Amino acid sequence: MNDLSFNQIPLFVPHSSTSTHVNKTGSWRFFHPKFDEKTAPCSAACPVGQDIARIEMLTSSGLLKEAWQTILSENPFPAICGRVCFHPCESACNRANMDEPIAIHNLERFLGDTAIANGKTADFHMKPANGKKVAIAGAGPAGLAAAYFLTRLGYGCDVFEARSEPGGLLRRGIPIYRLPRDVLNTEISRIKDLGVTIHCETPVTENLLKKIRREYSALFIGCGYERSITLKIQGGDLVQDGLDFLRNLNPAEKVSFGGTVAIIGGGNTAIDVARSLVRLGASPLIVYRRRLEDMPAFKPEVKMAVKEGVKIMQLVAPIRIQERPAGGSSSLPDYCLTLQQMKIDQKKIGGRASVIPDGEKTEKLDVQGIFAAVGAKAESIWQLQSAEEFKILDLSHCRLVEQEVPIVFGGDLASPVKSVADAIASGKQAAMVLDTHFEKGLDAVDNRLAACRVGAGPALSVDSYLDQDRKYRNTHIVGYDEIVSDYFLSAPRVTPPSKKADPSIRSFEEMSATYENKEAKKEAARCFNCGICNACDFCRLYCPEMAVFLDNAGRKINLDYCKGCGVCATECPRNAMALEEEII
Repeated sequence: MNDLSFNQIPLFVPHSSTSTHVNKTGSWRFFHPKFDEKTAPCSAACPVGQDIARIEMLTSSGLLKEAWQTILSENPFPAICGRVCFHPCESACNRANMDEPIAIHNLERFLGDTAIANGKTADFHMKPANGKKVAIAGAGPAGLAAAYFLTRLGYGCDVFEARSEPGGLLRRGIPIYRLPRDVLNTEISRIKDLGVTIHCETPVTENLLKKIRREYSALFIGCGYERSITLKIQGGDLVQDGLDFLRNLNPAEKVSFGGTVAIIGGGNTAIDVARSLVRLGASPLIVYRRRLEDMPAFKPEVKMAVKEGVKIMQLVAPIRIQERPAGGSSSLPDYCLTLQQMKIDQKKIGGRASVIPDGEKTEKLDVQGIFAAVGAKAESIWQLQSAEEFKILDLSHCRLVEQEVPIVFGGDLASPVKSVADAIASGKQAAMVLDTHFEKGLDAVDNRLAACRVGAGPALSVDSYLDQDRKYRNTHIVGYDEIVSDYFLSAPRVTPPSKKADPSIRSFEEMSATYENKEAKKEAARCFNCGICNACDFCRLYCPEMAVFLDNAGRKINLDYCKGCGVCATECPRNAMALEEEII
């Protein structure tokens, strides 16, 4: 046998002179894939129904104006909500199953602040003017949101506000260290720029109501809960009102408090009063009848209050207040507060522990001042009234009473949760209800709104209502088990810097800063973008038939060659595809 070198061995490589395009493997399949964008759980949990997955996708790509515009399509107040919303979206975030939820509210604030800093103007999808005018009672978040969305739907809007400036509890109930007034004014001015007229120092009186019935097509009542509930205990008249304190608080005035000040209550107002008092030199002590974990106040605010030095007494309820007699030593406290000790009962109320008196056990507390923040209600004139002679439609965030001029009650009057986000949701729902009522009648409202739900609702999308892209989104909410987590690396949550408590509590300056551009993009890139296509192209990469292709209209599937193997849908990291059975 002769020795042959490798180069001497002849190689024959078979090849075809025809294209494989003749082999149309599409005839093999029983299923075919399709691009099927779905709903992220954060969007479904957001009372306003923002398209959060798309917002974060755009932010991570540096498309900041587009991300901001995406917020504005559903929410007129990104810089405000980025500061004061209790962000239930983050509790629903799928990312929490891997490491930590996305800092959605921080990103929303970043986009809002960046747009303000750069003087960005919004390009809204607006329906043509229809000649109808709607009167709005109250320039709080519900009334302003109603005006915003109604104007975009083609209505003229006049907002009537009893006080000297618009904003409602945004201005008079949230301290400036949480919501600076320049941010509030800028976001309200955006609504004015749409053509909305706000009439301040113009309460809705009986005479104005008569004018509204003559000159307007509808009335929206969005008055907030600004009337405090009083303590009905002995010496209750000695207590200062927490809401009044926040309304009248002017950090420019040199007002100071000394000694221990008790705040009775466990909600957001109690926390705001306590943190404001810290900045005025007091030692605040919150007195709460239930446990710390039962407090309805937003948990991050409670945590920050404790960090700033606010003390909290749990399971005690006030039963008597006595004023110290004049003429005593100057070192004596001004009030003696008698507290009933409480204990946990077996029952629960709305998820919170029920409490009952712990026998006759009481204790006394000496303080220099007492504030009450035990809840609020609407003025009696705006209470929801039953009117059997009129047709009434009750919805998740508003109530429509069909009279000669339709009246919609919204905001705190009708929202299940008394929050800024729910107030905005109320104004949005009211706008959609009135528009449907005028176009198709009251009986069409339920079905029309059902077609605009985000996930299972009750959050609604105006983008869907206006027949924009979200109308075609699948309402299925993507769960973590539907995310292909192997494509994502664990990464810590990026948190914007905050001031240390000690120097910050000496002033009413804002506690936390907004993101820098690089930080925002890094945090937004952690988002799974649940249910939406972010152009990762794994569908094209893995397709064995190269049946997924890209043209000017986006990604498509050539069904002549797709054999229905399902690899593309299975490997889609964020479940933005689906398999559908072939119809033979």
